[in-house]
Amino acid sequence: MKTITKVQLSFMMFPEFFIWGSWFVTLGTFLGKNLSANGLESASVFSTQSYGAIIAPFIIGLIADKYFNAERILGILHLIGAGLMFMMFKAESVSTFYPYVFGYMVGYMPTLALVNSVSFRQMKDPEKEFSTIRVWGTVGWILAGLSISYLFHWDSEEAIAGGALKNTFAMGGIASLILGLYSFTLPKTPRLKPVKAAASAPSWVWMPLSCWLTKTSSFSSYPPS
Repeated sequence: MKTITKVQLSFMMFPEFFIWGSWFVTLGTFLGKNLSANGLESASVFSTQSYGAIIAPFIIGLIADKYFNAERILGILHLIGAGLMFMMFKAESVSTFYPYVFGYMVGYMPTLALVNSVSFRQMKDPEKEFSTIRVWGTVGWILAGLSISYLFHWDSEEAIAGGALKNTFAMGGIASLILGLYSFTLPKTPRLKPVKAAASAPSWVWMPLSCWLTKTSSFSSYPPS
């Protein structure tokens, strides 16, 4: 893999996880302190991550893998995510916040697979090369948390009381906007051409045959009665 490609992919991984780390860790505190969410409401918000993970394969499998380059879908999803982050920043109640975070998670979770897809398609030896790329995602997550606590001090008691934690969504939205625009400069990752499956007999041929075989003593799991 060329050095310039390695740098591009590393810079892609950094904001991918910086975005997530910039708001998700402090989300529970934000919901309870700033939006006055109860336990059930907080659980509902956190469950959107699971919903996004369930829906993600459909977005990747039915859209990205068949019709568009992976880096373009990555860019589009992050640009949409930036807009949703801005709306989450402005939300003043859980009922207003929930649909935006739900939409965001549905769009964000597929990007976790997309960044891997873009990376693997550029590598000659993924087993050795991927770790040096992926580690920058971890660095991004860590720096997001350090920025909140030690650079901006948004998670101090005074700042929380003043509603400063909502700024985490603004920070995540800016990072999402940057990554969304940057994604269009990544190496081209076209969809894979479908591989034709080997010809086989239709199921109506195999089913009667399998039924007949299970009735014979040599293929039966139990001795004949």
